[in-house]
Amino acid sequence: MKSLGLFLGACAIVTTPAFAEGTSLGLGEGGRVVDFLPIMRQYNASGELFRIQGTCKSACTLFLGIRNVCVERSATLMFHAGHDIKENVTGPDTRASRAALYRYNEALRQYLLEGHYIDTDEFHSMPGSVLIDRFGYNECVKN
Repeated sequence: MKSLGLFLGACAIVTTPAFAEGTSLGLGEGGRVVDFLPIMRQYNASGELFRIQGTCKSACTLFLGIRNVCVERSATLMFHAGHDIKENVTGPDTRASRAALYRYNEALRQYLLEGHYIDTDEFHSMPGSVLIDRFGYNECVKN
């Protein structure tokens, strides 16, 4: 019985990956900022790679604030102003908008503010290739 336990323990160690790579797939439609923050904290604490793939709308763009994030060239990120439900207001000064802006790099933040792309709830789409080439985000390498 003792040897069976050792065997099963050894199998668990061998089959457990050292890093569990994350992805935005399945989260691309966005949602509430508070639902995305724990995911960000998890990946920032672990240092594990997080890939932004496919369509990434709204709160999904918060993942740009993960320290070990990469963006696929073919991804499409869609930015808009956050909405404060309590005050029923949308714009760059809402808590949701500030939470997102804080997580983007300075160049992207300035671009979105100066272009008034987060003044309304209308989506502003940006290809992953632009985030990589113009704003300096890391490109995902193929596995």
